[in-house]
Amino acid sequence: MKKNNKEVTIYDIARELEVSPATVSRALQDHHSIGKKTTKAVKKLAQKLGYHPNTVASSLRRNRTNTIGVIVPMIHRPFIASLISGIEETVSKKGYNVIISQTYDVYEKEVINARTLYSSRVAGLIFSLSMETSNYEHFHSFLHKNIPLVSIDRIAEEIDTDRVIIDNYAAGFKATEHLISMGCTRIAHFGGAQHRNIYDGRQRGYIDALKSHNLPIDEDLIVHNKLSMEEGQKSTEHLLGLAEPPDGIFSANDSAAVGAIQYAKAKGIRIPQELSIVGFNDDPISSIIEPSLTTISHPAFDMGKIAAQQVLKNREHTDIVQSQTIVLKTELIQRASSLKNGAAVKK
Repeated sequence: MKKNNKEVTIYDIARELEVSPATVSRALQDHHSIGKKTTKAVKKLAQKLGYHPNTVASSLRRNRTNTIGVIVPMIHRPFIASLISGIEETVSKKGYNVIISQTYDVYEKEVINARTLYSSRVAGLIFSLSMETSNYEHFHSFLHKNIPLVSIDRIAEEIDTDRVIIDNYAAGFKATEHLISMGCTRIAHFGGAQHRNIYDGRQRGYIDALKSHNLPIDEDLIVHNKLSMEEGQKSTEHLLGLAEPPDGIFSANDSAAVGAIQYAKAKGIRIPQELSIVGFNDDPISSIIEPSLTTISHPAFDMGKIAAQQVLKNREHTDIVQSQTIVLKTELIQRASSLKNGAAVKK
C-alpha cells in the first residue's frame, strides 16, 4: 500500500468528525467552550491520524515563539560549550527552546545569523560578538521590536543591552602579578584583538600590574595574534629569539599558552625555571598539558545561566530598561607552569 505523506491538518479532523475547524482547534487546546465528549473525540482522532500542531505557523500568528536565539563565535571551544549549557539548562526549565548559531568569528556570518533568528521570531537573543564585529546595526531590529538582548563575554558596549561579563582588567592584573611574585621581571603578553572588551581589559590589567611593581613596559613583549595554539608557538619562537627574551608569559587564553609550553619544551627551555607561563579560561587542556598550566578561571556556565535569566526576566517584564551589567569574579588557578623556586599552590 502506498504511504500517504500528506500532513494531517485540523481540517481533516473536522471533516471526519463533521465539526468546524474552530471546534477542533479549541478542543485540542482544552478550551472551556468545548464539551468533554467532543474534546475527547477530537484528541483521539488526532492521535490516530498522527496530527501534530504546526508550532511555527502558530508562532507567526502570535508574532513570538518560545525560542531563545544564541549567537556565539565557535561552539567547539570549551568555554562556549559551558556557556551554552548554562543557557539551555536555565531556559528549558521555563519551557523555552534554544537555537544556536556560530559566526566562526566572521562579521558577515554574524549579520546573517542575527537576521535569520529575527525572522524566526525568537523571544530573546543572547550573543557573544565575533572578533571582526565593529558595527551593530544588525541588532537594532531586535531593540525596535522590544526583543530582549543580552550580550555576554564579548559585549556590545555601543547598544543598550544587558551584559554579563567578568572583570577582565582585574583578572589580567592578577595573572601578571602572580608572575611577578614568582620572580619574573620580563613578562610578555599574548593579546587578542584590542577592540574587543575582553582582550583590552586583560592587556590593561597586565600593563598596570607591571607599572605598580615599577617594571618597564616593553612593546616588544606585547604580541597580538589570533590566540590559537599555532599562533602561541609562533609568538613564543619570536619572543625567545629576542636579544632579551622574556622569563614569563601571560596569555589571554589557554590555547596560545599551551602553544607556548609546547614550543619552549621542544627547544629544551625549562618551565617554569626559565620561563613561567599563565593562561586564561581554565580549559580542560590546561590540566592535561605537561607541565600543567596556571590559568584564570572563567565561570562560563554561570555566565550562561545569568544571561538566560536576564533574557527571561526582560521577556516577562517589558517595562524593564535593558542596560544592566553583571560582573562575575574570577580566580587564579595555580599549577606547575608558573610555580618556581619551590613555591607551593595557595589554598
